Amino acid sequence: MKVSYDQRTDILSVILRDDAPVAESDEDKPGVVLDYDAEGSLISLEILDASTRVSDARRIEYQLTG
Repeated sequence: MKVSYDQRTDILSVILRDDAPVAESDEDKPGVVLDYDAEGSLISLEILDASTRVSDARRIEYQLTG
């Protein structure tokens, strides 16, 4: 998994799988773009205008549970 934030475009990207090409994109909610592979599995998501939608787009916390 890869997470990146582009300050210039203000887009936060979460790539779940980078080994599959995007077959379809869907903006299910305004400003949230979901990308799917040919089998319909979610492979990435983008949050547009991220600085207005998340607490701090430049800070990432990663937590394992269980």
